[in-house]
Amino acid sequence: MAVRLGGTAGSVGVVVKHVRSLLLAERVLIIGGGLAGLAAATALAPRGFRITLLEARNRLGGRASSFQDAASQQLIDNCQHVSMGCCTNLAHFFRTIGVDGFLAAQPALYFMTPDRRVSRFAAADWPAPMHLAASFMRAHFLSPWEKLRICWALWRLRRAGTQGDDPPFADWLARHGQSPRMVARFWGVVLVSALNETPDRVGLRYARKVFLDAFLRHPRGFEVEIPKVPLGQLYGQELHQWLERHQVEIRRQTAVKHIRIEKERFVGVETRSGDQLESGCCIAAVPHDRLLGLLPAETVERHAYFTNVRHLEHSPITSVHLWWDRPVLRLPHVVVVDGIGQWIFNRTMAEQSAGLTKGGAGETNGAESGQYVQVVVSAARQFRGLGQAEIERRVVEELRRLMPAARTAQLRNCRVITENAATFSALPGVDRWRPVQLSPIENLMVAGDWTATDWPATMEGAVRSGYLAAQAILALRGFRERLIRPDLV
Repeated sequence: MAVRLGGTAGSVGVVVKHVRSLLLAERVLIIGGGLAGLAAATALAPRGFRITLLEARNRLGGRASSFQDAASQQLIDNCQHVSMGCCTNLAHFFRTIGVDGFLAAQPALYFMTPDRRVSRFAAADWPAPMHLAASFMRAHFLSPWEKLRICWALWRLRRAGTQGDDPPFADWLARHGQSPRMVARFWGVVLVSALNETPDRVGLRYARKVFLDAFLRHPRGFEVEIPKVPLGQLYGQELHQWLERHQVEIRRQTAVKHIRIEKERFVGVETRSGDQLESGCCIAAVPHDRLLGLLPAETVERHAYFTNVRHLEHSPITSVHLWWDRPVLRLPHVVVVDGIGQWIFNRTMAEQSAGLTKGGAGETNGAESGQYVQVVVSAARQFRGLGQAEIERRVVEELRRLMPAARTAQLRNCRVITENAATFSALPGVDRWRPVQLSPIENLMVAGDWTATDWPATMEGAVRSGYLAAQAILALRGFRERLIRPDLV
């Protein structure tokens, strides 16, 4: 753009102000270095925007992050995060930053009951939804009659509409003849893991989505992908190199204190250290309760868009990390039926596949012939009020029932981590409280898995929200570009 110099001081001031506004319009401030903020950055930076990303902590990844355990000196994850074949936007994000090779696909899932029997689920070379039929019919933990009733309910679920008020899924199950045992051994096993919520608390909309997208629509939808490296490495060197190549400015340990709003427009932020930062556009990719604390109170109260998010509820996740003096689990993972936890992950096997261990089988992080196992307990309200010692006792007791080798093994170290606000709860009708990414403040977008993404609280939902926020910014500048990746077909 050519700028004519000269004229009066006043006209020069107007020109300078106009040029400054144009420059600011090309700069986007992203608050939050979790998956939503990172996804927005990877969508906007290659399209000519100058990105400044503010992260309160000294690492990126948000809830999908790692820290060094003092006792084991090991980099461990807050909680095991997994992807699935149906998570097309998360897969696109991983390919974009170059870390897709750090994920190990699990072509089979292993379901274990308290009697230690295991059923293997793998897709046959049949079209969906029949690809898992043979494995399902061989499952030892359901009777033939129960399998027939569940198949009929799945057929009805596939045909169920998504309109209406999103009724409780428990009511739907009862109307379709699903017994408490079927709910506990099939529907609940899937939903508690996928939604971090119990079947009696979720709505039909997202329960239906889980089963359709993951199991009924595409043969690859159910395939679990587990990171072979700690999350701190998944969002480590490759991510930082990508951000550096695209001139994304990262400011770690920069917590935002206030979002400044003037005349219904975003004008900048104030950090806790007192710095004032301006930009022509902002994406607030932070938890919903954190967002309300950053905004001026009068802005929140003036718009139902913001006040509605107060209705969102949280659900906790507990992750139990255990280091044994010898191998206790030979499978890559176990899905537990009728247990305290839902998943048991063989982290040593995952690290060996990535070349992170120091030597022979089972040897990791300097522990001779040891094994690192992680147990994930979703919707972990059962642990409220319990100390870490009691949680450890209950989990170890169950592991020793399920895995005979653990009965004689020595537990070298254990770490219990609970995230009380791990996800929002997919309660019936929850979407009425989830805001779209374009806020009433025209140059302020919001992102996070809690926003309106048509997905529950997942890494896929977080990435989708970042892409949608970036898409909204492009639309403000007159570009109608779709950033969301298509579902598996």
